[in-house]
Amino acid sequence: MKKNIAVTLLGLFIVAGTAHAQISYVNPVGNTPIHMGDPFAFWHDGKYYLIGTTAPGEGFHCYESKDLMHWRLKGWALRKTEDCWATDAFWAPEVKFYRGKFYMTYSGRVRDSNPGKLLMGLAVSDKPEGPYRDLHAPWFDPGYSTIDGHIFVDTDETPWLFFSRNGSKDGYSFGLNYGVQLAKDLSKPAGEPVKLIEASQPWERVKWKENRCNEGAFVLKRNGKYYMTYSANHTGYDHYGVGYATADHPLGPWIKAPENPILSSNKQRGVSSPGHSCLVRSPDAKEMFMVYHSHADPNVPKPSMDRVVNIDRVEFTTDGKMRVIGPTRSPQRMPSGAAR
Repeated sequence: MKKNIAVTLLGLFIVAGTAHAQISYVNPVGNTPIHMGDPFAFWHDGKYYLIGTTAPGEGFHCYESKDLMHWRLKGWALRKTEDCWATDAFWAPEVKFYRGKFYMTYSGRVRDSNPGKLLMGLAVSDKPEGPYRDLHAPWFDPGYSTIDGHIFVDTDETPWLFFSRNGSKDGYSFGLNYGVQLAKDLSKPAGEPVKLIEASQPWERVKWKENRCNEGAFVLKRNGKYYMTYSANHTGYDHYGVGYATADHPLGPWIKAPENPILSSNKQRGVSSPGHSCLVRSPDAKEMFMVYHSHADPNVPKPSMDRVVNIDRVEFTTDGKMRVIGPTRSPQRMPSGAAR
């Protein structure tokens, strides 16, 4: 009898533990932490797909999930070929479903360029996980290095591209966020790129003599207003974080929120360098989440480029301000609509 009771109690404990795991998550997400920088998650046909900077010298891996927490490696979304236009620096891929196809923007170092110029490529696939094949690669050359491409399609179906102009000057590195309208077939810009934002707020000036960077733009439209999330400072150091700006038109003027940053390092919680984010809805579309990277080990010497994937809730106040409920390391409710 005692043995049977013990077995029953053990079974109940296991069930309870399993139930707890199904109704909560803890950052970093994944069955084991996913080592990835610049994560980008998107939803299509009942599943999430996750890509990011995973193999800078070779290409991008893709993961699949139904709940934003439990991820399964699908394989290569895009992998460098012998005749590839880029040699390395395969960074920050994003995917946009547009006119029945999946389009991937990504960055790479142009072969035989001097000094190693960074440009963006545009690849296409019939499936969200790929494989993707280069369509326009490099995509276009404005005369300076470009990274962190983000395609935003407005409610009137006009496609826009946001990206970071990357470079160095007078001993410091910089990133400037630009925007431009795209041709309807995404083949090229439909005008001249416009500078939208640059490092300007106090939290973006912590190492001003070494780094002046805004990058990683992500744009959404809410109640007729445009919101741009972006990252500032150097991703390898503790002061990297996320801010946002608002505008009445995709090309601005963009006004940075005075309450920035909305996501930053928190050593008490064990979070260092949260940033390069995207926004995605919960499975039932009732909640919004920010997907971002942070240092895998917050205590290692900096700079560190070993990063892992996190998700945290995003809310909007009644007066339209955006805030992130994070960064978190404690158990959080699973996204609404996720299977239990």
